[in-house]
Amino acid sequence: MTVGVISLGCAKNQVDTQTMLGYLKSAGFTFTGEPSEADILIVNTCGFITPAKEESIDAIFEMAQYKQNGRCRLLVVTGCLSERYRKELCEEMPEVDIFLGVREYEKLPRLIAEKLDLPCSPVLVPERLLVTPPYRAYLRIGDGCSNRCAYCAIPLIRGDLISTPMERLIDEAKALADMGVSELSVIAQDTSGYGKDLYGEPRLIPLLKELDRIGGLKWVRLLYTYPDTVTPALLDTLAEGEKLVPYLDMPLQHCSDELLRRMHRRGSKAHIAHVLDHIRAHYPDFTLRTTMMVGFPGETDAQFDELMQFLRDYPFDRVGAFAFSPEEGTKAETMPDQVPDDVKEARLAALMEQQQAISKARNERWIGRELLMLVEETGMDGTYGRTVREAPDADGTVCVAPSWRHEPGQYLNIRLTGADAYDMIGECL
Repeated sequence: MTVGVISLGCAKNQVDTQTMLGYLKSAGFTFTGEPSEADILIVNTCGFITPAKEESIDAIFEMAQYKQNGRCRLLVVTGCLSERYRKELCEEMPEVDIFLGVREYEKLPRLIAEKLDLPCSPVLVPERLLVTPPYRAYLRIGDGCSNRCAYCAIPLIRGDLISTPMERLIDEAKALADMGVSELSVIAQDTSGYGKDLYGEPRLIPLLKELDRIGGLKWVRLLYTYPDTVTPALLDTLAEGEKLVPYLDMPLQHCSDELLRRMHRRGSKAHIAHVLDHIRAHYPDFTLRTTMMVGFPGETDAQFDELMQFLRDYPFDRVGAFAFSPEEGTKAETMPDQVPDDVKEARLAALMEQQQAISKARNERWIGRELLMLVEETGMDGTYGRTVREAPDADGTVCVAPSWRHEPGQYLNIRLTGADAYDMIGECL
């Protein structure tokens, strides 16, 4: 039986997809990238925010057409949307044969076998099957989140933080390196809180130091850190590691202490400034990424202006921004003082316009510098890749003159020669 998979959502969901594919491969299933050739179609959904839910529902209906008109015999829906709205989806989507939540993937081979009357051997130790290019992978160090941000549905979907024991993570990272992975991105809903549930205190620094020792890896990148557990000691660890890259992804959401309190975010503007001042003083070449939210209930013009000034005072290389959207079941859904949609959209546009100029200036600082570039694609118009300054699936790219000698996964010595707000231009050395 041949399986086709549509994987939606964030990098954490990609890891779920890889786990699911591992179970299926161990049970004897094969795979195709063409839905029209699949006997079984699986949509691994995202249910985080409204646009993600809509994308997931559209994908389910699109795959249902293959079941009605093609060779597909079984349609499976998994992931966050299925976890959160399984009862409603079962009632509204009779064309779907199996719904599974976020921690049930080991059941999938058996359920498929039962539906199609196939033999099925138990799968005890699944092989991880990468859906990323073979030279890079995500290492998910925990699932769920024990923070209770007022706007976020993640705890409703995935529950509290469950950290993976360090020994298992080291074994997994070594296995990925043995498979040819050279770039490892460390992820979780709250990476800097790693280990609090297992060890009684955050253990991210010891984990990073162990990952830094693994042969075969070249870059280890840390994503999704929570501001109040980002400390000078963590920054020093990232800066001093041989393979740990000088890249900090610290979603802030806002800088106003009053709004952070309303959001139920731990930490303060003063702590955030302390972290950024430490970087500015000691590690000015760190690449800084954050996420900001505009239009949270009660956000005033003055608080938005405060955010804009903060981004001028503490410029980030990369900023992802979004307008608040009330998510079902969250505390923020029913908060008073909801900001009108037109105001939210105007604030978002103003923030991103300002940030484009900031990002361009931050990128221009690197013109003339020499860096390693990881090749990801070669075409007639250029060879594209990333340096330590660009995270996969999130940031821009670097383009150098095309060369058919360069293959994805290779590392090139380049000099940066041009920049815009998102991408860079370089030349091979």
